[in-house]
Amino acid sequence: VQLVESGGGLVQPGGSLRLSCAASGFTFSQYVMSWYRQAPGKERELVAISGSLGDSTYYADSVKGRFTISRDNAKNTVYLQMNSLKPEDTAVYYCKAVLPVSGSRLPYWGQGTQVTVSS
Repeated sequence: VQLVESGGGLVQPGGSLRLSCAASGFTFSQYVMSWYRQAPGKERELVAISGSLGDSTYYADSVKGRFTISRDNAKNTVYLQMNSLKPEDTAVYYCKAVLPVSGSRLPYWGQGTQVTVSS
């Protein structure tokens, strides 16, 4: 299983970024995918969730109306479109899959991509 995030960078407040998470090693289209973030000195927090078909989504209140999660099951990729970025969105962003392994459910994480919102 491999999850590889990309698309992070430095952006000014009010700007936009689109993060990508390319997945491999499992049947991507069958699983829920989610995005988390972790700011310095803070716990990792859930940002958004996409159902396996992309037709059901959930957003943290802090990003609702500004971020959009989507997926392309043909490309095994989940995206996070981030608009109207704020300095408080600065964090390392991770994608996550929870997969069945030997009767249990285990989380798999990517390496993360840094998003910095600053003027």
